[in-house]
Formats: sequence, C-alpha cells, structure tokens
Amino acid sequence: MTQKKVFAQPNITTPSRPVIFNTKICNGCNRCVEVCPVDVYIPNPQKGQSPIILHPDECWYCGTCVNECPTAEAVKFNWPLQQRGYWKRKATGEIFRV
Repeated sequence: MTQKKVFAQPNITTPSRPVIFNTKICNGCNRCVEVCPVDVYIPNPQKGQSPIILHPDECWYCGTCVNECPTAEAVKFNWPLQQRGYWKRKATGEIFRV
C-alpha cells in the first residue's frame, strides 16, 4: 500500500489575507515563518516557494514578517480596510487612500 502525501490546507474562515507574497521576488527563505510571534505561516513543502499562510485570521498585523524579510518588497501588508490610513486634501476636500 502506498502512502498518500497530505499537505496542510489553509484555515480560511474569512477572505482575510494579512500579507501578500510577491512570488517573483520571494525566495522561500522562511525568515517570516521563524519570526512570526503567532505562527501564522508554515514553510512551503516546495523548496524556494513562498510560505503558506495557514492561519490568516490569527495575524496581529505586528509587521515582524515584513520588517525581518531579507528580500525587499517580497512581503507586503494587506491592512484591513478599517485600519488603512486615509487623507483629506484641504484644497479640494477629496478623501483618498494610498
């Protein structure tokens, strides 16, 4: 009897994506996996691939993964809408987000 490989499936209860990995830049070093205080990620079983976000709803948005990433712009925060900053132009009254 052959053993069937089972990979971890992300626990997606909401459309939450706390971070977005740029797969073209991320080299799969797993530094974010090591420094995450709440273990949101697990290493990808395919070497050189971005980590798997296993528990997206557990993310504290602390920024450790983004700050500790050795590859610039490989990890980007996807802040919840209510936590995103916005600005209002004094001259026109226009409200905008970055």
